Amino acid sequence: MTEAGTQVLHPEKIAVEPAWLSELRRSALATFESTGYPTMKNEDWHFTNVAPISNRKFGTPKVGASVSPDALTRIGYGQDWVTLVFVNGRLSSQPEAGSLPSGLTITTLASEIEKDSEVIKRHFAKLATPESGSFTALNTANATDGAVIRLAADSVTEKPIHLVFVSDPGAEGAATYTHNLIFAERHSQATVIESYVSLGADVYLTNAVTEVFVADGARLSHYKLQRESQNAFHVGTLQAHQARDSRYESFSFATGAALSRTNVYTTLAGDAAEAVMNGLYMVDGNQHVDHQTRIEHVAPNCPSHELYKGILDGRSHGVFNGKVYVHPEAQKTDGKQSNNNLLLSAEARIDTKPQLEIYADDVKCTHGATVGRLDETALFYMKSRGISPSQARRLLTYAFAADVLEKIELEPLRHALEAQVLERFSS
Repeated sequence: MTEAGTQVLHPEKIAVEPAWLSELRRSALATFESTGYPTMKNEDWHFTNVAPISNRKFGTPKVGASVSPDALTRIGYGQDWVTLVFVNGRLSSQPEAGSLPSGLTITTLASEIEKDSEVIKRHFAKLATPESGSFTALNTANATDGAVIRLAADSVTEKPIHLVFVSDPGAEGAATYTHNLIFAERHSQATVIESYVSLGADVYLTNAVTEVFVADGARLSHYKLQRESQNAFHVGTLQAHQARDSRYESFSFATGAALSRTNVYTTLAGDAAEAVMNGLYMVDGNQHVDHQTRIEHVAPNCPSHELYKGILDGRSHGVFNGKVYVHPEAQKTDGKQSNNNLLLSAEARIDTKPQLEIYADDVKCTHGATVGRLDETALFYMKSRGISPSQARRLLTYAFAADVLEKIELEPLRHALEAQVLERFSS
């Protein structure tokens, strides 16, 4: 970066890239420079002020060291998962050659760029385009690594695929850009988990983009876990495109970062495609957490179901803005959207805006939002049965989160997140 809030491309990066990608990066940077960082005048950013990011000067992260097995054990939720580790935006470790399940291919964005693969040329920044947002434009201009996952047609990958993105001390004061591509071919099935964590770094920016292509009849479960440093910044975008009879299930879990924003978008482009979007965010202190979702119904006969829950303590601020958009051709749409929030402090606040925009006349769509505090009657009842006030508060908070956590089909992950909820509010 030159001035605060201004990103520049690194010349050494362009020198080894194909000409089309260098031009795309220059165009993305020009797009960012013409629009700048989003402001609160932008409808989608009305409740989130990115000045803490735009006013800082972020450098380039140092090449990260390898992560110790003990650290990976603390990060991971399964010992028998297919795991790739990226440290400060660069690949650090991956499964041994030949150890991947049949039908699964995993490479990296860096290696695909190096060989100028047709896959990257055809799909990189095609769903999450530079024009779709300032942070996405910055990611397009700067991303040099990430995972490229291919699920072969008719393949079933039983082992979860875990992408671990670690910020170590070398990321301090720097911005890290990762870009992932996931291809679920016809009738394939798999589970992909993205974990964003910090091991030593304090103040840094993570700007991540994942583009997901779900072909006819494919089934993909996609989990994103954001547990960054409490002083870090995180902006992530998941953009999916679904073909006929596909099912895409997304779950966002966010507890870290001083300021975080997660965008989850999908387009139901094929008849009878199904989208499920769930999430849980838990923040306290002065944390700010923002979730933006968009389910775009283009084809007919497509169901979508969405449930996001938030638990806010201290002086934290939560934002939820969810939109279900139904095109005129999308008859027989069945869309349900709900956002429920629990405020544990008088100073915590939430801005929630579930939205429906419907241009078809034969649909079933509902949406709603709730904001409340712990039930005083339930607290009194539990205290009268000898349960301490802190324990009663903890159990009721867990009960609020439990129904969305129960939607996680991957058992080791569900148990791990349940434990984190209990631990978070144990004091």
